[in-house]
Amino acid sequence: MVRGSSAAKRLVSVSGRLSWSWSSSCSELLYLWGSSRSSSSSSSSSYTTTAGNYMRGAVFWEPNKPLTIEKFDIPQPKANEVLIKTKACGVCHSDLHVMKGEIPFTSPCVVGHEITGEVVEHGPLTDTKIIRRFPIGSRVVGAFIMPCGNCHFCSKGHDDLCEDFFAFNRAKGTLYDGQTRLFLHGTRQPIFMYSMGGLAELCVVPAHGLTLLPDSLPYTESAILGCAVFTAYGAMAHAAEVRPGDTVAVIGMGGVGSSCLQIAKAFGASDIIAVDVKDEKLQKAKVFGATHAVNAIKEDAVEKIREITGGKGVDIAVEALGKPQTFLQCFKSVKDGGKAVMIGLAQAGAVGEVDINHLVRRKVKVIGSYGGRAREDLPKLVRLAETGVFNLKDAVSRTYNLEEAGKAFQDLNQGAIVGRAVIEIM
Repeated sequence: MVRGSSAAKRLVSVSGRLSWSWSSSCSELLYLWGSSRSSSSSSSSSYTTTAGNYMRGAVFWEPNKPLTIEKFDIPQPKANEVLIKTKACGVCHSDLHVMKGEIPFTSPCVVGHEITGEVVEHGPLTDTKIIRRFPIGSRVVGAFIMPCGNCHFCSKGHDDLCEDFFAFNRAKGTLYDGQTRLFLHGTRQPIFMYSMGGLAELCVVPAHGLTLLPDSLPYTESAILGCAVFTAYGAMAHAAEVRPGDTVAVIGMGGVGSSCLQIAKAFGASDIIAVDVKDEKLQKAKVFGATHAVNAIKEDAVEKIREITGGKGVDIAVEALGKPQTFLQCFKSVKDGGKAVMIGLAQAGAVGEVDINHLVRRKVKVIGSYGGRAREDLPKLVRLAETGVFNLKDAVSRTYNLEEAGKAFQDLNQGAIVGRAVIEIM
């Protein structure tokens, strides 16, 4: 935490606005509230970067076009939102799908959705509990699913199905008032947000999507907690419900798939089978807990999985690629009464096929899982990493700087990244 007069003054300033507003007349309070909303898209934030009254961010303009580094006005958080000085942002296939035009998303936008950073400002009229939980200078990690905390699903603890997240962020590229927080410096052109738009020096995150990051965990490696590990945990804990002794197969050894191996091991799975087409990734998979490795080019993955499990198939199979072929492999690898968990995003309109009679007669469960539950799961993941149960250091294989963001995604597209890469934005 930052200690000193500047941090204290900012907290006093925020608290002062709250105190003044509640001691004023009702009309003055409504005026203050309305002014803070109407001025939020035109006035400057009280925080400035070392470069002055703008920040830099990587903009995706249209499919298959390179990212460009642009200047932005300092983003302004609104009520119950937090302005984060971004320290690191993971390189994920979900962003790549958007950049290749395989998943429709509003553009131009700033991608990047698994971040760590430092709290530098709270939005006006933010709940005092949030300010106390995330004081200025706090180290935080953000989840890519940023729950509103108030909708039908959030009220039941199902943050992964948050209505506002899907209706506003994924459908429109905005936060939950229907507005972006990103505007180009000078022209004020609005730029949309994929999650929090993490590939920038500053980002605005709804407070429910954050948890504290202890000093013992590094910013760079911890960034993957917000998506790769978060997605894996949601799949293994909530969709698959892995129990000690379960047999598990994971198809696709990217950042998410390799994280699934570690979570399965932590939950006490017995046989943990890694499937991929690259020996380098399969070798690395053994570091993360795989007891068996199957190269799907060199041998039939389904037959090999059944051979390893005495002809039965696994209790749980996880598909982490998002391809029709691996969707079918996942389904066929499951034993009678088992679960096939699909977590890989595919090109829009892609269809996976299953044998209906086998599904019905053998009680196979096909389950989709998009991510974890930020308020419940993210603190657990931090604890797993802090205690060493989850190996962050080996999970991150490459780092880049912000100017190299385009190259990072090019390398990802070419399959040149083993595990997860992270862009450092210190």
